[in-house]
Amino acid sequence: MKKKFTTRDLILCALFTALSAIGAFIRIPVPLVPFTLQITFTTLAGLLLGSKKGAISIAVYVLMGLIGIPVFTQGGGFSYVLKPSFGFLVAFIIGAFVTGLIVEKKQNPSFLRILGASFAGMAFVYVLGAIYFYIICNFVINAPVSIGKTVMSCFVLVAPGNIALAILAALVAKRIIPILNRQNQSTVPQPKTV
Repeated sequence: MKKKFTTRDLILCALFTALSAIGAFIRIPVPLVPFTLQITFTTLAGLLLGSKKGAISIAVYVLMGLIGIPVFTQGGGFSYVLKPSFGFLVAFIIGAFVTGLIVEKKQNPSFLRILGASFAGMAFVYVLGAIYFYIICNFVINAPVSIGKTVMSCFVLVAPGNIALAILAALVAKRIIPILNRQNQSTVPQPKTV
């Protein structure tokens, strides 16, 4: 049986779409690739909403930016696909999906499962984002970068902060998941007795 989107689901998806947009503007300057709080909110989207709803909430955020709403760190518009950091935005969708997929297999996942899911989602974001960064720089916008500089810019400089943010997201999710599960159970219609 297909599970329908409830009003509550739509509100939570919209909330994480908005949080991702806000996270884009909370940034720490790092060369080449901006370091923002987006990965925290995209990870939380997967952890708290699950794979499909988490990915949808981030996909809506990316689509908003592509149609011209200035929600990305450097504005918006379809030309953003030519920016080296755009691969990270696409990877956030996949990262949220992977994170949610791992966590939703258990009704009340352990902290280690949640943390592992956070790191797995982050790994997808890093790998896919770095590949896109390298391809765009070297083959599209003619701004050659070496693999070493790509690894340095897309991983080494931002990894320590993002690892700390993944741990923070896991701690927050461990507290919130049981609350969301209780609310889900209380909003499920009960069968009528005759």
